Amino acid sequence: MGPFVKILANFSIFLIASASSYADDLAGILDLALENDPTLRQARAQYRANRELLVQGRAALLPSFGVGGTTSRQTSGPTDSIYQTVTNPQTGETTQIRVADDYSFQPGLNTHGWGVNLTQALFNLPAWYTFQSAKATDRAAAMNFAAQEQDLIFRVAIAYFDVLRAIDLLETNLQEEEAALTSLEQTRRREEVGLDTIIDVNDSQAAYDLARNTTILQRDILQARYEALEAITGQPHPEIEALREDFPILEVDGQLSEWEAMAQDNSLAIAAAQYTLEASQETLRARKSDRYPTLSATGSFSHFVTPTIVRDGIRASGGAFDQSNLGLTMSFPIYSGGTLSSRRRAAEYDVIAAREGLELARRQLTQNIRNSYRRVNTDVLVIAQRQQSIVSAQSALDQTELGVEVGQRNIVELLRARENLYRALRQYAEARYDYVLDTLALKQITGVLTPQDVLDLNQWLEVPQETVQ
Repeated sequence: MGPFVKILANFSIFLIASASSYADDLAGILDLALENDPTLRQARAQYRANRELLVQGRAALLPSFGVGGTTSRQTSGPTDSIYQTVTNPQTGETTQIRVADDYSFQPGLNTHGWGVNLTQALFNLPAWYTFQSAKATDRAAAMNFAAQEQDLIFRVAIAYFDVLRAIDLLETNLQEEEAALTSLEQTRRREEVGLDTIIDVNDSQAAYDLARNTTILQRDILQARYEALEAITGQPHPEIEALREDFPILEVDGQLSEWEAMAQDNSLAIAAAQYTLEASQETLRARKSDRYPTLSATGSFSHFVTPTIVRDGIRASGGAFDQSNLGLTMSFPIYSGGTLSSRRRAAEYDVIAAREGLELARRQLTQNIRNSYRRVNTDVLVIAQRQQSIVSAQSALDQTELGVEVGQRNIVELLRARENLYRALRQYAEARYDYVLDTLALKQITGVLTPQDVLDLNQWLEVPQETVQ
């Protein structure tokens, strides 16, 4: 994860140094997303929280030092005052004399003391293997967090190009709506002079109504795409740069076998699964060593002060006392109701699950790489075919319009030819954005997607002359 994080750090520096344009570009939006995306910030917080497990695992191997203190005050006395009746021998009068006061907090005995203690594990295999498991778990978490960062790049690209996709589709729909309206007006004029029938007018009206309805729906879709992009960065982006028409459409560089080998070496999913397996194996070693003895060194020092008690002029007890202790503590578990055996079996099953998870990740990686590689190359062929279909549809529309003018074609054929043209335009726009996203998806699956790919792609963006809203 280290090199990837360094690239992210340098990414913001590059953006600060680069010149800004009127519309937001992909690189600038990604920079905002790296700071403001709630999903990434949540993943970062969870990763940092999980890192504390590593510190906690190490703590079992380090010395434990504590300081304590105590103070107390002991008082006692009768609940009520004690009186004694005394008779005056001369007068015979009796009086009550208090011989013992009732309870009071003041005449008490104070005791206080303090102490320090130190414990150091000398032999504790369960704690050692648990610490090794925590280190492997931390590495797996690092791979998963790096995958979240790569996922953010891809999510930003999807949201960005979905906006451009919606803009292009809306522009095409507006052109189709305008053409349908022009055709409707022409058909009405031709119907007035008897060249067309009311059926032709109704067909033209239906085509215009459908185009108008599609435009309304596409405006709503475009607004939803803008809001999806805003949800990632936390800021609105009313204008973004468009993909240039001369953006190169190229087949994947390299053979499929090369991409499969690259994915095996760089896949974050594979790395995370491998570290997860390693962590479960270390945990199993810890559970197997639960039956081994543990040995710890202990030491303590205490200082106590007790009150001095004097009886009949003789000091009975009290004073200051110091006490120190050094020792070794060994613990040897014999039987714990089956807990140790159960924990070992659970750890064994965890190892099996982690091993199967690694195998599943490898198989899915192979399948995803092959599908993604094939999809990009298919996109190249599809885009070329879409371009040809636009030329063919435009030529067919021109011929149909000419045929309508000379009476050889009818309005239904004209509407169908126009529909074919605008369908081809929409499919071409869709195919271009599919190619861009499929290319990024191939790199993400391989594990080599970085912000540099965004910077390279950003060079093929330009400020649009006019943005449809």
